[in-house]
Amino acid sequence: MRAVVQRASRASVTVDGEVVGKIDRPGLVALVGVTHTDGPAQADTLARKIAELRILRDERSALDDGAPVLVISQFTLYGDARKGRRPSWSAAAPGPVAEPLVDAVVDGLRERGLEVATGRFGAMMAVELVNDGPVTLVLDV
Repeated sequence: MRAVVQRASRASVTVDGEVVGKIDRPGLVALVGVTHTDGPAQADTLARKIAELRILRDERSALDDGAPVLVISQFTLYGDARKGRRPSWSAAAPGPVAEPLVDAVVDGLRERGLEVATGRFGAMMAVELVNDGPVTLVLDV
């Protein structure tokens, strides 16, 4: 699994004009991608890393501060643009494989006591965020 994690002062996801997920205070935005070899163990590891990542102010984690997390599925994280101008998406897991694993990351964060908002899997989403810092990391598990 792969995630791009950004520290944000606020963020939201809109689908068809409706806000489906948002965080209104400082926290994290996690764009999450799944590849074919991923399973529950990777989802749990990714949830733990996101929760414990010490990138909030004063080197604190979301767990330390009770900060919210906005999780958004993002199959394009496994896009491969090394050849030509058109990315290949073949490394991204199909929806029936990816969706339950993204849900498992969300569940893992909630089980750790975090407030979690989400986008809508497979939807065309408008993502707005105010990146704080800016701080952006790529996590591969």
